[in-house]
Amino acid sequence: MERSLSMELVRVTEAAALASARWMGRGNKEAADQAATEAMRDVFDTVPMKGTVVIGEGEMDEAPMLYIGEKLGNGYGPRVDVAVDPLEGTNIVANGDWNALAVIAIADNGDLLHAPDMYMEKIAVGPDAVGKIDINAPVAENLKAVAKAKNKDIDDIVVAILKRKRHEKMIEEIRETGARIKLIQDGDVAAAINTAFDDTGVDILLGSGGAPEGVLAAVALKCLGGEIQGKLLPQNEEEAARCEKMGIGDITRVLKMEDLVGGDDAIFAATGVTDGELLKGVRYKGTAGTTQSVVMRAKSGTVRFIDGKHMLNKKPDLVIR
Repeated sequence: MERSLSMELVRVTEAAALASARWMGRGNKEAADQAATEAMRDVFDTVPMKGTVVIGEGEMDEAPMLYIGEKLGNGYGPRVDVAVDPLEGTNIVANGDWNALAVIAIADNGDLLHAPDMYMEKIAVGPDAVGKIDINAPVAENLKAVAKAKNKDIDDIVVAILKRKRHEKMIEEIRETGARIKLIQDGDVAAAINTAFDDTGVDILLGSGGAPEGVLAAVALKCLGGEIQGKLLPQNEEEAARCEKMGIGDITRVLKMEDLVGGDDAIFAATGVTDGELLKGVRYKGTAGTTQSVVMRAKSGTVRFIDGKHMLNKKPDLVIR
């Protein structure tokens, strides 16, 4: 892949963030998602790549924009797989909560898992705890291993987990160890990324969430030197059949980093829509908007934080062709 794609992808996530942040706290998650998707599509048309969406907004008949199998880019440049979530946290934006992101991940053609849209059990950690976790191990065992790897007492560990009824038993197990918990309403991609940055205060992500989000998180953690493991959780025969159709034969196996994102290169870009532990959300003043983004590349290990100021009167459609 061309290294210049890193900055091109930031342009895409910035546009999606600037468009969707207008809907923060207005209670309309569909409008926020549509704004992000349309802006992302417009800028993608200018990016020099031959991209195919492997994780997107659904099948072609379910999502008119950024659907699985759609071609992205201007038709020139490297052939890549694209995983995209124009607005990771639609409910977050609708409610004005924390950690909504506009997210893109790309890898060389064939290197991203074509994850079906279903639940996935996940465990994710940053670089300090790589090789120390096991998704099949008891919660207490994993937390003790992470605490030891990070040279912390277990009651200093912070676990991020989605606030869902299905997690009540796991939350109780975490509390029994003495570890602390950060309950999140939505947005487990941000929570997984946060495990790789000490300043966020998050040490480990546990629990189940969307499988496509698991692949997005895997690309970010590959770039950051972290680790995620996952297990697909089909809820019925139809979902199990879809796994087989997408080439996932053994749905009970543990999906490790190399299963979720293969090869030696990948790029991840995200722009904050609302404020989070890692990125600030969009700010508007007059005809200007400001953004904060992160972009990273696995091959080089480079991580860049980018503050952007956008003169919206000069590019009202968020792109200059």
